[in-house]
Order: sequence, then C-alpha cells, then structure tokens
Amino acid sequence: MLASLYHSQHKNMEKFASVDYIIFVIYFFIVAGYGYWIYRKKTSAQSSSKDYFLAEGSLTWWAIGASLIASNISAEQFIGMSGNGFEVGIAVAAYELIAAVALIIVAVWFIPVYLKNKIFTMPQFLNNRYNETTSLIMAVFWLFLYVFVNLTSILYLGAIAISSMAGGAESFHMIMVALAVFAVIITLGGMRVIGFTDVIQVVVLIIGGIATTYVALTMVSEHFGLGKDVLAGFNMLMEDSPNHFQMIVDKPGPGASQEDINKYLMLPGIGMYLAGIWIVNLNYWGCNQYITQRALGADLKTARTGILFAGLLKLLMPIIVMLPGIAAYVLYKNGALQEEMAPGGVFHADNAYSAILGYLPNGMKGLALAALTAAIVAGLAGKANSIATIFTLDIYKKYISKEASESKMVWVGKITIVVSILVSVLFTWNDTLGIGGAGGFTFIQKYTGFISPGVFAMFLLGMFWKRTTGPAAITGLITGFGLSVFFNEFATKVLGPETWLYTAYLNKHGVYEIPFQICMGLAFAFTLLLMILVSLFGPKENPKAFELDKKMFKVEPSVMVLIVITLLLVTAIYVRFW
Repeated sequence: MLASLYHSQHKNMEKFASVDYIIFVIYFFIVAGYGYWIYRKKTSAQSSSKDYFLAEGSLTWWAIGASLIASNISAEQFIGMSGNGFEVGIAVAAYELIAAVALIIVAVWFIPVYLKNKIFTMPQFLNNRYNETTSLIMAVFWLFLYVFVNLTSILYLGAIAISSMAGGAESFHMIMVALAVFAVIITLGGMRVIGFTDVIQVVVLIIGGIATTYVALTMVSEHFGLGKDVLAGFNMLMEDSPNHFQMIVDKPGPGASQEDINKYLMLPGIGMYLAGIWIVNLNYWGCNQYITQRALGADLKTARTGILFAGLLKLLMPIIVMLPGIAAYVLYKNGALQEEMAPGGVFHADNAYSAILGYLPNGMKGLALAALTAAIVAGLAGKANSIATIFTLDIYKKYISKEASESKMVWVGKITIVVSILVSVLFTWNDTLGIGGAGGFTFIQKYTGFISPGVFAMFLLGMFWKRTTGPAAITGLITGFGLSVFFNEFATKVLGPETWLYTAYLNKHGVYEIPFQICMGLAFAFTLLLMILVSLFGPKENPKAFELDKKMFKVEPSVMVLIVITLLLVTAIYVRFW
C-alpha cells in the first residue's frame, strides 16, 4: 500500500495544470485591481503624509485585524512553524496562543498610551518619552533590521518555497523579482491600500491554508487505509504520535535522548511561560512599528476591536501552518514522503510544508500558491511601508529637510519603498547574508532576539513608570543586548553547565546551551532591575513622563466579549492538550 500511495502521490507532483494558473492569475488581478481602485478612490487624500503612512481614520476594525495577521504570517511562518510542528508537535502553537493573549494586553493597555499621546512611530515614542539620542539610535537600528533581516528573509524564503513548488530551483531569481515587484505595486499605494488589500490576502491565506491542512489529513487517513476522512486523519495523528500533542515539553531527565533535549531547548516547558515567550510576543505586537502602525491611525475602539479580531484569527494559524507539519511527520515516520523530506539525500524538517504542497490536486495547487504568495507579499508590503514611515518621519523630516511639505514626504516615502525592496533583492540574489545556511526562522530569531529584552524594558517602563529616565533607557538598551549575548553565547563557558541560573544541555552540535527563551527572560529581568536602579538617581517624576488616566484603560462591553471569547478558547486548548 505504501508503494502504491507513493506512486499515486508522485503523479500529483507534476507541474501546475491550467486551472492552477487561472486561479493564481485571478487572485493577482483581484488584489491588484482592488488596490488600484482604493488608491484612485482616495487619490485626493494622498497629499497627507499621515494618511499615506497610517491611513488615518480610514481603516475599519476588520481591515486592521486582517492587516495585522497578513503582516505577521509570511513564508518563515509557513515553513518554520510547519518544520517545528514536524519536530516538536503542537507545543510550538504556544507562540500563536500566547500571541492572542498578548494582543489583549496590547489592545487594553498599550494602544491607549500611544493614541492619547499621538504617537505615530516607535522612534517618536522614544523621543517624546526619553530623548533624541535614544530615538535616533533605535530608528537607525530598526531600519537596518527591517531591510537586512525582515525583507531579505521573507523574500529569500518566499522565493525558495514558491520555486520549489511551482518552477524548480532555476526559477528562484525570476520568482524573487516578481514577488518584489508585486509588493512594490501594493506598497506604493500607502497604508490605506495595504490595509484593505490585506483583507483579501488573509481570506486567500486562510482558505488556501485550510485546503492544505485538509489534504494533509486526508493523506494520513488514506495512508492508514481509512479512506479520505479528515477527522480519521486527525485522530490517527494523535494515536500514532501522542507526544506530538502535548502543549508542555517535559524537562529532560538523566539519560534523555538527544531528540527530547532538542525539543526542550526549542520550547523549554513551563520555564518559557515564565520568561521569553512573553517578551517575544509583547515586544513584537506592542513595540513594533510594522505591527502597531495599523492601529495608530484609528480611534481607540476601532483600534482595540481590530487588534482583538487579529487575536481570534491568530488562533486559526496553528491549524493552517502547524498541522501539515505534524501530518508530514506521521507520514514520514511510516514510510511516506522519504524523498520529499530529504531531497538530494539531505533531510531537513523545514521541508515539511512543501512536501505536503507537492501532493495537492489540480486547482488546489493554484489556491495554495496564491495563499503562500499572499503571505509573502503582505509581509513585504508591511515591512516596506514601516521602513518608509520611520525614514521619512523620524530621519528625513527631522534631520534632512525640516521644512518638507506633505506631498514631498509622501514622495520620499515612495522612493524609500522602492530603494529598500531593491536593496533586499540585491542582498538576497546570492544569499549574501547567509539566510539559507542559518535557516530563515533561526536567522530572524538570532538578530531580533538579542535586542528584544532591552527594547521591551524601555517601552514597558516608559509607558507605566513616571520615574524612568533617558540615561536608564540607554543603559537598558545596551545592557539588554549585552546580557542576551552573554546568556546565549558565553554563560555556560563562564559559569559552567550547572549554574544557579539554569541547567544547560548539550545541543545537537555537542555544545552546552541554555534554552533561548530562558536566556531572554534572564536578560530582561536583569535589564529591568538595572533600569529601575539607574532611574532612582533621577527625579521622582520625569518631566517627559506620560500622563495616565484610569479611564484610558476602560473597555466597552463589545470589546470585553472579544476578550472573554479569546481567553476561553485559549484555556480550552490548554486544558485539552496539556
């Protein structure tokens, strides 16, 4: 049966049929046409820089929510999370589930502070709350991060995924350029166009993702002779690999296998819920320009509802991007997908999603390609718009042309978009930055994780403790980075593998390692403490502190309903799969 299944599936891996191309072309023209219609409809408003960069007052709650998810889910999510699902199972869904809770925190407590103080960019927050030095340092850092880490990794992983699915390795560069051009077309229309076209992108992404999950589960049920039954396929996943359906990874004991140790290093059980996973999510969703930007141009109720809607959509993501990875694991474990998981004889867990995609029937391949393209283009457009916003408002307007008109700033923003995407194409062309060698998801984590504890500490204390000072912010930024590097790279060498801080484990490379999430938690705790101590040498109330009013944080009944529904769903998942 295994041989017959393999050969029948192998036939499905032929090039796209005409119906697949038709579906993809329809998707492209719907998105591009709708974007152009939105742009022409509001052309008269494009002279306003705030309207161009923030779509001030025009994005609805559902557009904000959809745009948040579209910017968040990209190639590294599809590929990386499916690969993690293959290796670890549903424990990796913690990132999505905690993100839904983090979005509640952002909606209730962070967004009111931004909107009350008319914050449009994250560097502006740092300038208003601390000083110009902190603002400029972080503006430059974020520009480099978004261009050389985010844009390049999304473009590289996206081109790799689509070329392996649709055209082969020889089409990599052509696909990369096509994705870049498509993203430029969307981004040049401004945040209004991005926000509303992202609604279509998310619909396509969800439909295509669910279709892929459906096929993955039916492949499992067929493989075990149960017919094309989705529910039977899901039940077989749980029966065949029960360890892949545990939300909490057990701490390795004496004699634990290297596989179990690797899982724990990736997702360190209860420990990560007390440490890094909150820092990752709250920093990403609450202190990140290309995320918060969607909500900064709206009124408080619209912004909150949109953010909470994104939290509900976030709960769908494990089904779309994680279950195919677990299905690939069960199939591979039982003799299928051998060639697909190890092309050229080299096995890699990140091949899980593309391994499933290759077996989609005609029609669904085009839909899956459209979903993957939607995720990639939305991610590129969101990052490029944020790059343009930070450069134009926080650098060009402040340091290059203080008297620049509104129309001039819009023009500069558009030039910045084109230049940033062009630079990312040039650096991705021959993988100059080594994204492929590090792995896309690891590449992003490596260069963003080190700075997250210091940045989050700066924002958290800056919002809610009036005594925090500018010198404390600079100290926190430097200390957070230094401690992150120390705990990740040197702690085990200096303090030994068994320390009062945490127990390190030998990783797959034979080197002692403290789990990354724990390292982030330790770096954040020490950074926060040091910032508090430095601030105590300043005035009892910093003159630049924000005025907070309890009424700012009061939520309306409709908003509370969304919060309760989200918390109940998250709780139910943890109770069922603890």
